Amino acid sequence: MTTTPVPRAQDLSEGFLGMALLDIERRDLSTARRHLTRATARGVSTGSNASLFHGAPALEFVLARANGAGDDVRAAVDRVVDARLAAAHRRQTTGVLPHLAEWDLIRGLTGLAALLLSRHPIAPRLPDVLACLVALADPVCGDGRILPGWWSAAGPDGKLLAGGHGNNGLAHGIAGPLAVLSLALRAGVSVSGQKDAVATFATWLDRHGARYWSTAAHLDADPPPEADRGRQSWCYGQPGIARAQQLAALALDEPARRRAAEDTVASVLTDPLHLARITDSTLCHGWAGLLVLTRAIAADSPAPTRFASIVQDLHQRLAADWERLPKPGFMEGRAGAQLALHATDSTGWSRVLLLT
Repeated sequence: MTTTPVPRAQDLSEGFLGMALLDIERRDLSTARRHLTRATARGVSTGSNASLFHGAPALEFVLARANGAGDDVRAAVDRVVDARLAAAHRRQTTGVLPHLAEWDLIRGLTGLAALLLSRHPIAPRLPDVLACLVALADPVCGDGRILPGWWSAAGPDGKLLAGGHGNNGLAHGIAGPLAVLSLALRAGVSVSGQKDAVATFATWLDRHGARYWSTAAHLDADPPPEADRGRQSWCYGQPGIARAQQLAALALDEPARRRAAEDTVASVLTDPLHLARITDSTLCHGWAGLLVLTRAIAADSPAPTRFASIVQDLHQRLAADWERLPKPGFMEGRAGAQLALHATDSTGWSRVLLLT
């Protein structure tokens, strides 16, 4: 393990690690080993860039799909978790607004929580990570006003944004903590304030979840202005947020919220105008991600047959288009699309998307 930056070969999104997920799901362990060897040939990061989607945590997630994550890998990940927790605690004591990378799914504590939740037995550090995510529900003072605790001074592109923003998406926004806290509750893992935090995040998304992110101007508007019809996907948009809302409803036993989440997915994914804005087959922002997401929604719905025609349509769109993807990888490439197309999840690979 190394604390120095290493190439994207060990990146779950586009590198060999992500490609190995498809091999493992197919039980093609010889090819998986070749991909893993290439991914780790120049070391595995435990530095500041290590996350569920990069470095040692990503390696643990992939190896665990084949029941092969050893104590050395888990110990390296525990060191990453400890460092990220310490950094978050330091930031909290200063009162400075967090950066998205502190807590989101792709780079931050939400992703690490998802990984620790998938361990058997569940990792003892998980409650500390959940507690950090719960703390995001506490409002903070910034720019002379009260702001949500997950508000970021930087914009979605990482550059300073006047008034900051509150990100809503599943990949980079508050829907991620909502999903993982809800999944933890369903698994019987909870910390003080967790149910209240789930309720806070869910209520925020009731009001603001129709848009990718919210700005200071949206906070002042009552009601918030109607969102533009952006591309709907797993990473950003209403389908990913709806899955987080459904998980919250299941965790808190709120049938009305569950029905609303399921109605959203059914409405968006049968709307020709929304469907026309989807232009590729990727897991991140295309047909593959929507297909896996809809299957998860249906599996937790009391009326799964409601989604049968939607699943069939998404499957047909994906099957017709995935081979044109130029990249070979997981999140934006052919490996992820094939995982969605084959409709199996015997290894639990979709946990990395916070869908299960």
